[in-house]
Amino acid sequence: MTVPARVSQQNPRALTPLAESIARLQTGTEIVFGTPSEDWTICSDLLAEPTRFDLWRKDLAEWMVEQYGESDDRATAGYIMGWYLHQPGYLAGLLFHTARRVPTLKPSDMAFRINPTGRPHPDGTAVMCDEFACLPDDPASNHPAATVVANEAALAAVLRARYAAHAAQFVASFGQVVRFGRRQLWAAATDMLEYGAWAAGRQFGDENAGVTDAAMILPEKLEPFVAASSLHFTDEGWKRKRNSCCFHYVLPDAEPCTACPRTCK
Repeated sequence: MTVPARVSQQNPRALTPLAESIARLQTGTEIVFGTPSEDWTICSDLLAEPTRFDLWRKDLAEWMVEQYGESDDRATAGYIMGWYLHQPGYLAGLLFHTARRVPTLKPSDMAFRINPTGRPHPDGTAVMCDEFACLPDDPASNHPAATVVANEAALAAVLRARYAAHAAQFVASFGQVVRFGRRQLWAAATDMLEYGAWAAGRQFGDENAGVTDAAMILPEKLEPFVAASSLHFTDEGWKRKRNSCCFHYVLPDAEPCTACPRTCK
């Protein structure tokens, strides 16, 4: 099932301000504006049918067997938990960092594509609504699709609230088919929100700005998130304290992830 993009301009072929911002993004993952093709998954469709996560995990388990000789239920759940939450988290971080714009992030307004060969991870993100929040000095602040907020702190609060609303629907849906508790699921949501802002800074050559964005978005422990941004500078550069685990370390001969909360002190 696909859903047509909602555009506010009279000329449907003209790029809306948000579409222009997305078109300027150059990342390793495809990010597009508009209606995806049938091989894309609309987030709201997936969340409405939690058993579809089981099919995704089955494909992932088969890949794990190929790579590691066996799979693990905790690892398939952990991988997909992080992969899914990365979609709204990274998208929000990218647009906040590069354009100081925040899309709606509603599950009905986002879609993703799963890599068809090899590891079944998301390799593309689609945005299907041109609505966005922005600052008063945004050149498109008078556009019908724009919602203007007072300052950067207010825009960060909009991002946090919109991401939390999407994550809450994921927690409710995914929590029905995995054995993770709410705390673990919200820990992952916290991690992906922080990581999205940090990764955006690194992607576009200003890691310090990404760290600043993460601190603005998660300035303290704010419900339903489990922690404030933990990014801190060390002799090895910027590091963070992860709150959740993907359980990659339980796979045979697999190295723990950097800063794995279950194996690193």
